[in-house]
Amino acid sequence: MPRPVAIDAEPCPVARCVDILGDRWSLLIVRDAFDGVRRFGDFQRGLRMARNILSDRLHKLVEAGILALQPASDGSAYQEYVLTPRGEKLFPVIVALRQWGEQQLFASGERHSLLLDLRTQRPVPFMQPVAEDGRVLAPDATVVRKTA
Repeated sequence: MPRPVAIDAEPCPVARCVDILGDRWSLLIVRDAFDGVRRFGDFQRGLRMARNILSDRLHKLVEAGILALQPASDGSAYQEYVLTPRGEKLFPVIVALRQWGEQQLFASGERHSLLLDLRTQRPVPFMQPVAEDGRVLAPDATVVRKTA
């Protein structure tokens, strides 16, 4: 069986991302971090996942520079996991997954959560790729080119 390509040798940006975030738990940890979850026990209670799996995924996200450990904000002896600037840049990814799920995985009228603009209290508009001139780009209007 061929060995997997090392992440730093992988030429595809999607493959590199999937190597770090491509499992259910990692994406849900990042989602919860955006929702303000910071402590190990809170992640575990909210996600109902085994301690060893949570510990592994948190370690991987810290190692990837997506989360960082810092002293607890309440001055207790605990440590908290917070999104780094690199992790915060995942916000559009989480929003895109949420919006695709809202459109594709729920029946009409079925209850689900909504992402709201805090200032207006209105749903966040649907994200879609656009060209420099503002045109919405369909998949067949793009091409992948390898860089040198």
